[in-house]
Amino acid sequence: MPFGLIVLFVVAALIYFGLAHRVLDRMRLTDSQALLFLGLMVAGSFVNVPLVRGSTSLSVNVGGAIVPAALAIYLLAKAGTTKERVRGVLAAVATAAAIWIISSVTDFEPPRTNFIDPIWLFSIVGGVAGYIAGRSRRSAFIAGTMGVILADLMHTAQVFARDIRSDVSIGGAGVFDAVVLAGLIAVGLAEVVGESRERLQGGPVVDGDRPEALRVDEGIADEDAPDEDASRSETDDHGDGSEGDTR
Repeated sequence: MPFGLIVLFVVAALIYFGLAHRVLDRMRLTDSQALLFLGLMVAGSFVNVPLVRGSTSLSVNVGGAIVPAALAIYLLAKAGTTKERVRGVLAAVATAAAIWIISSVTDFEPPRTNFIDPIWLFSIVGGVAGYIAGRSRRSAFIAGTMGVILADLMHTAQVFARDIRSDVSIGGAGVFDAVVLAGLIAVGLAEVVGESRERLQGGPVVDGDRPEALRVDEGIADEDAPDEDASRSETDDHGDGSEGDTR
């Protein structure tokens, strides 16, 4: 079984038992929505949609490309401001560029003397670059997953430009694992660093725009607080718990 599938099952279990609701709240995802996307990724990992047939064939993996891209677009649509949407897109492009540069200067041809598997290397690069570029939990996830997918698209374009005889599957094989791991690493970094900085500064910045679930968890729920659907901003999504964009 691909490692990416194992990770998805573990994450699904954490969500099912309510151990990831704070992260999902900050990403504007419900448990049901998250489990739905995870299920689609698992099922879609076994489905390749053929696009081009010939000496160089091209297909797209539903679980490794289409579903993660759809989730990224959904999260972008849920972003509170245009500024955050633009930042998410730019973060994904920056992450793809980082992965592309690393892959261009790294030789993975036999004999294999690499100290790290390329899938793990691209996953870590994607996750770290996604967090640094995106910073918020939502933007970090978008950058991590879409960065890997965009880098794979760039590789595909290179294969066709050089007319290399190959069977290319966008989001398939090891790329599926990299997409899953990069997104998880990016969100994990945003959560760990964000929580650590909140604790160091004495708690999160409190305003009326924080989701009610987070306000209850943090013991700051107020009967007079505005309804979460009536007033939302990108503040909750920042990994550093700060108010607005400080960069």
